[in-house]
Amino acid sequence: MLFIQYPKCSTCRKAKKWLDEHHAVYEDRHIAEKNPSYEELKEWYGKSGLPLKKFFNTSGVVYKDLKLKDKLPEMSEDEQLMLLASNGMLVKRPILVNEDIVLVGFKEAEWEDKIKR
Repeated sequence: MLFIQYPKCSTCRKAKKWLDEHHAVYEDRHIAEKNPSYEELKEWYGKSGLPLKKFFNTSGVVYKDLKLKDKLPEMSEDEQLMLLASNGMLVKRPILVNEDIVLVGFKEAEWEDKIKR
């Protein structure tokens, strides 16, 4: 599994602790140092079944500074994916990816359900 996180994020720390407690084997990736690429985001978005907006860190400073709440509805899917790929701080985290699943954000019950399958 690939675990994409930002170490200063408390939710990411909780998710990492959960993974470790469940003896999960994962590759840890710092989102600000190695931002997901356009290709990765496009694949994960397709696999996730989630609306693209769920991939945006809507509570983040960069999101607010760019006034994306008003701009996103006017942007194409492709433009949104390119924007996400341009700055890791725009991407909601943590993200957990394996062959079949993409989990965005940390909800313990959801992770428990999806990962134990």
